[in-house]
Amino acid sequence: MSKKVGVGSDISKTSGEVYASVRDLRGGVNTASTIPPKIGKGYRLISIEESPDGGLVGHLQVKQKNSIYGPDIPLLQLYVKHETEDRLRVHITDAEKQRWEVPYNLLPREQPPPLKQSIGRLRKNPVAESEYSSSELIFSYKSDPFGFAVKRKSNGETLFDSSSDGSDPYGDLVFKDQYLEISTKLPKEASLYGLGENTQPHGIKLYPNDPYTLYTTDVSAINLNTDLYGSHPVYMDLRNVGGQASAHAVLLLNSNGMDVVYRGDSLTYKVIGGVFDFYFFAGPSPLAVVDHPILSLNTTMTKLSLPAQATISVAGLGFHQCRWGYHNLSVVEDVVENYKKAKIPLDVIWNDDDHMDFHKDFTLNPISYPREKLLAFLDKIHSQGMKYIVLIDPGIAVNSTYGVYQRGIANDVFIKYEGKPYLAQVWPGAVNFPDYLNPKTVDWWVDEIKRFHELVPVNGLWIDMNEASNFCSGLCTIPKGKQCPTGTGPGWICCLDCKNITTSRWDDPPYKINASGLQAPIGFKTIATSAVHYNGVLEYDAHSLYGFSETIATHIALQGLEGKRPFILTRSTFVGSGHYAAHWTGDNKGTWDDLKYSISTMLNFGIFGVPMVGSDICGFYPAPTEELCNRWIELGAFYPFSRDHANFYSPRQELYQWESVAESARNALGMRYKLLPYLYTLNYEAHMSGAPIARPLFFSFPNLTEVYGLSTQFLLGSSVMVSPVLEEGKSEVKVLFPPGTWYSLFDMTQAIVSKEAHYLTLDAPLHVINVHLYQNTILPMQQGGLISKEARTTPFSLIVTFPAGAKEGEAKGNLYLDDDELPEMKLGNGYSSYVDFYSSVSDGTVKVWSDVEESKFALENGWTIERVTVLGLEGFGGKFALEVDGIPVVDTSKVEISATEQKFPQELEDGGDKKKSMMVDVTGLELPVGKKFKISWKMGSSG
Repeated sequence: MSKKVGVGSDISKTSGEVYASVRDLRGGVNTASTIPPKIGKGYRLISIEESPDGGLVGHLQVKQKNSIYGPDIPLLQLYVKHETEDRLRVHITDAEKQRWEVPYNLLPREQPPPLKQSIGRLRKNPVAESEYSSSELIFSYKSDPFGFAVKRKSNGETLFDSSSDGSDPYGDLVFKDQYLEISTKLPKEASLYGLGENTQPHGIKLYPNDPYTLYTTDVSAINLNTDLYGSHPVYMDLRNVGGQASAHAVLLLNSNGMDVVYRGDSLTYKVIGGVFDFYFFAGPSPLAVVDHPILSLNTTMTKLSLPAQATISVAGLGFHQCRWGYHNLSVVEDVVENYKKAKIPLDVIWNDDDHMDFHKDFTLNPISYPREKLLAFLDKIHSQGMKYIVLIDPGIAVNSTYGVYQRGIANDVFIKYEGKPYLAQVWPGAVNFPDYLNPKTVDWWVDEIKRFHELVPVNGLWIDMNEASNFCSGLCTIPKGKQCPTGTGPGWICCLDCKNITTSRWDDPPYKINASGLQAPIGFKTIATSAVHYNGVLEYDAHSLYGFSETIATHIALQGLEGKRPFILTRSTFVGSGHYAAHWTGDNKGTWDDLKYSISTMLNFGIFGVPMVGSDICGFYPAPTEELCNRWIELGAFYPFSRDHANFYSPRQELYQWESVAESARNALGMRYKLLPYLYTLNYEAHMSGAPIARPLFFSFPNLTEVYGLSTQFLLGSSVMVSPVLEEGKSEVKVLFPPGTWYSLFDMTQAIVSKEAHYLTLDAPLHVINVHLYQNTILPMQQGGLISKEARTTPFSLIVTFPAGAKEGEAKGNLYLDDDELPEMKLGNGYSSYVDFYSSVSDGTVKVWSDVEESKFALENGWTIERVTVLGLEGFGGKFALEVDGIPVVDTSKVEISATEQKFPQELEDGGDKKKSMMVDVTGLELPVGKKFKISWKMGSSG
């Protein structure tokens, strides 16, 4: 749920009305046009030495002071460190005074050297150019004016170059208290991705001259090219030289508001505070780029046992149903029952704020959600394996009879303004905002969640509105003599008595970022930026960390309840959020455009280290058409996080509301539930390495420039390609097939052979989505079901794929299994197993075998493999043999083997290139997943 600005009408019109006063506050000045092209003459390097930890420490002195956006900081400290062989850090800050940085306790990482009071010891008069290298990256610098470059050691390619000359549209390094600027040259062939959260109408590639502003804001996701709920100042750069691709990433770890100007051949950061804390990741593959802890918080970076991604249960990978407007418990009960009647899978049922007593967190409405009846309902669904999740907002109602508020005041947990809790308005009316940077607040929050869980045993929490969203702006008081909110009309209309705060430099900084796409004041509809957090930290600096800090506190609370795996869904995110929570992409529209945008946003969050992501299926508002909802569930069934969610004012859109949509849901979700073992294993890989679950095609085909901007298809893992219909009235879809053999997952007799990347138009009737499996893969599947708990008990099958008509080949796959209630995904605890699968075709013999780590858990659960299907063989003969744990199985009488010739699209069957390709099915197997097995047979030459 959001502010729901304009939910009852045309959002764009209402948003315009909401922001109408913004230009008045700015006096109608277009500040962008008044920004001079270059500011100052930069800095000169006056000293440099090696630091005790093997890095470099230098000092920079401003060359020529100016007053544009405030005075320059005269002396800077430069710190450079190769933290690993493929990760370089460049940190620049005030040499004489501590500045705001992302707190090290919030996002653990190495500390730079302390600031030096004297530079007398340092080596003076440095050489004009120098280099400092690891095995992967080279850092070089020029001293006057100071500029640095990062190069790839293997080929000398420049990845980042901050130097400026007269012909560049940007200047040298600028470092003021409230304005920092630095730029880099870029080759025109570079393809960039990231810099979010925003809705990118041009697809996943960054588009030159589109605005990229990073500042967490409650602006509906339907607003294009606008700073939305999260701040992720990272981009991936993919280049292709001579047909050979290489990727790297650049992270600026800074929580202050910023504009990033991308011109196609250069990129400029314009930041309103903090420090320059750059991390460069060498790659060179896209997958290696994201396998980095500072993006995903895993062990290498932090030296702590922090995984890359929040551990998600199998149920979390199931289908979720929500709606703002389930007015009472009986409606929720009916929804669950109707999904069951329609035979549509469902694992998690949600409540938006309907369960609350007058929108107050951690309460139940005694009339519409009476506790005894709710507990009976939860007992019932929990016994079936279903889960229940509810929404909470950070704003705590100012109400003297409300225990949560009373305890908050008693513990002094709220953000302050001039010594008093800062007053804002959200759904309950007047609220105060908890300060999650305060350890006492975290303790209080943990206690409130514990109290709520004793009231209602929820299985997770949805933390919304945490940018933070405020229906008012400025300094407010509760009006006397009138009710606020009134109880009638839209709940998001400000009814407090408020006045603008523009007197301080924090509320009205000299440089105006393009906040909300309108250069709105940065305190507009959020917490005043001169408000104060724990230890005097300003909201100005910590604003974009608010949702992240709430997520961490919520994770601590939920994990401490029963020692179980938490499920948290957060709207506002920052670097590292994926360690703690899943994300949905906020308030979208039920339109074909929004359906299409959802793919790019999902893929971006994989790059941001938040793999568990999805959009509101069928759109949050207004009512989707029946055809659109068909197409959306076909796509949404393959989001990592798959949830239908609708608005209070929209008609009901549960998947069973239309029989045609129900049929599409049964087809698409039916396949998702068969793929749960694969998705869960991808979740484990994301947890261990940061690898996205949903990926752009260039992750698997980095040398293929045709896929660099492809935003209408995506991969799950490395091998499953999803190609949805995204246009109204279409019963076919144009699909780009990279070179190789692709097999239809819904009909494995259908194969597509592509010698080089080309588009092919495929049939896609209303209830069909095209999903293909790539060659050289072993895909573990189960039989599915209406709930993940049930699906998880069914036997396994393995799909093995080779290039069509293969005489020689290899295929690989893997499977991770564990007790998915445990807090962490790991091997070696007695509650998990890991299986590597292998297959080969060689010398006329087909072999399929496994290698098992930690077999105990899989054996105790009795999982078996009953079927192996091998695709792409030249033929099938006989001489079948089977071993389990190295011991031959003599009796194979239950095993049946059949072969089917595969079919190819007619237009590809041209000339003598057509190969005979067989699908060989081996059924009747009873292979324990926890034991090593080996199957082999002679391929022969015919079926």
